[in-house]
Amino acid sequence: MKTAFLLCAALFAAVAHTHANDGFGGIGANGLEFAQNDRVAMKSEDLFISPKKIAVSYVFENTSDEDVTGEVIFPLPPIALQELKDRDSNLPKDPDRENLVNFTVEVDGQSITPDIERRAVLVSFSARIGDPGGGEEVGGEDITALLKEVGVPLTLEPDRLIAALDALPPAKIQKLVSAKLLDVDNDLQGYDRYSFNWGISIRYHWNQTFPAGAQVSIRHEYENHPPGGVWMWQHPVPDGEWQQEIARRYCIDDETSKALTRCQAAYQIDYILRTANTWKGPIGKFKLTIDKGDPRNILSLCADGVEKIGPTTFVIEKTDYTPPEDLSILIATPGYIAIPGY
Repeated sequence: MKTAFLLCAALFAAVAHTHANDGFGGIGANGLEFAQNDRVAMKSEDLFISPKKIAVSYVFENTSDEDVTGEVIFPLPPIALQELKDRDSNLPKDPDRENLVNFTVEVDGQSITPDIERRAVLVSFSARIGDPGGGEEVGGEDITALLKEVGVPLTLEPDRLIAALDALPPAKIQKLVSAKLLDVDNDLQGYDRYSFNWGISIRYHWNQTFPAGAQVSIRHEYENHPPGGVWMWQHPVPDGEWQQEIARRYCIDDETSKALTRCQAAYQIDYILRTANTWKGPIGKFKLTIDKGDPRNILSLCADGVEKIGPTTFVIEKTDYTPPEDLSILIATPGYIAIPGY
């Protein structure tokens, strides 16, 4: 049974905001990936989520009598350049820094430095839930080599990208257009001239050995930069409108729906749980902790077995758990929450 419930969640500190955009781009999150195998099991996963930070502690066990070595991968979903161009951004102040979300890793209590790989991929769009003017990006073909060939940087700064395109000769611009990476309206100038059909995907990864018959503990944490924006909720939910889909996705019941009409901004926190299915068998013990923060805010998600363990925290615990779907969390707040740094 799926249930919806009200929680309180801490959001970013409110500061003055001068932009009129109805939303801003951010980042979803994936779990750790490993090549499908039948030898290394995930004995436990302890997941902590707040709007500012995500932290996960795992215990893995090699159930075989031979060492298993392979690449452990934490991929961020692709970040669409067009979304960043058209909207405000909830990315860090320097979105081109190598370690975008300050991702850190410990293996058996020892810090390690993961490799960081930045790639460009084609993106396709569907209407972002709760924002008919936005898009939910889905990664496709890797087009990194083509961008490098024509001299386009793998940047998350729209201004830097536009300056680079303006400096290209027409033949190279046409090559991008022919490859359906770029749309150009020559009747417009500067910022409005280009539309981008690619996103930047960042992967953290490292080579990991799981000794035969032994357990390995892995912990990672990173900054959370979820997408969000201005929120205007109607109750009762109108038929055929975007609110119907958002109510379904976050299991919003009647009481929650009424409360959401008093909110002015919302964030969407997505976390991909099904990457756990690349490991052997189910998760032995799964624990999700959500930090609720400010009591004025509302959080709704589809979940069962929710237990309040303190004034600001809620916990869900499962045994022998195979995630049937990924985690989607809606956080709404009575006041407008501005982007950090603005």
